[in-house]
Order: sequence, then C-alpha cells, then structure tokens
Amino acid sequence: MVWIPKYRRKVLVGEVKTLAEKYIREITNYHPDVHVIQMNVQPDHIHLVIEIPPKYAVAEIIGKIKQNSGRKIRKEVKGLKKVYWEEGMMWSPGYFSSTVGMDEEEIRRYVENQEKIDTGEYQLKLF
Repeated sequence: MVWIPKYRRKVLVGEVKTLAEKYIREITNYHPDVHVIQMNVQPDHIHLVIEIPPKYAVAEIIGKIKQNSGRKIRKEVKGLKKVYWEEGMMWSPGYFSSTVGMDEEEIRRYVENQEKIDTGEYQLKLF
C-alpha cells in the first residue's frame, strides 16, 4: 500500500512520523487477523506491506487505518491545524495497492530501502 498526506505536504517527520507509525499499527487492535508486516514512513508518503485476510475488503481496512490515524494525529499535534484546516482531512483520498506474490522478499526490501531508492542510492533489480 502507498498513500500520501493531503496536498503531498511533507508533514510526516518527527512526532507526526512517530505517531503515524504507532496509529497505523493499531489496526490490529480492531482486526487481530490483519498484520502490518513492514512500514516505511517518508516525509510525504507511506509504504506499507500488510497482510489482509480475504474476508475484508482492502478499501475497508485502508479506510479504517487512514481515518483512525489521521484523526488521532490531528488531535495530538495541534500545529497540523495550520496545514490542514478541514476537520479529518489529513490524508489525500485514495491509495495505491498491489498484491505480493512470488516477489515478496524483493517488495519488502523495496519498502525497507524506500528512502535510499527515492534519493537514487539504491537500485532495485526486478528482473
């Protein structure tokens, strides 16, 4: 999964990054059979490898993660009201998702090294 803060603002740093990581992982409190396998929070986007059982719609789980984390982060970090003046609108609508199959280890390395990839320090070999 990949999603971004509204307006792709670079707000996912410091305390906001720490809180985002904490609240994203809280999905397991509501759905114990959903597992966050790997996460990489960059200043302007989040990469997440997550295991979602087929009984749940991906949109349902991601929606809950984004709603709960956004609401809690905005409540704790008062300075975000200057950036996001609308209530409950921290995350941009939508997300990217893809399934992981035989290349799971490569995808996990990609997520782990996302910052290096963004700066050109890491070259991903897909084939």
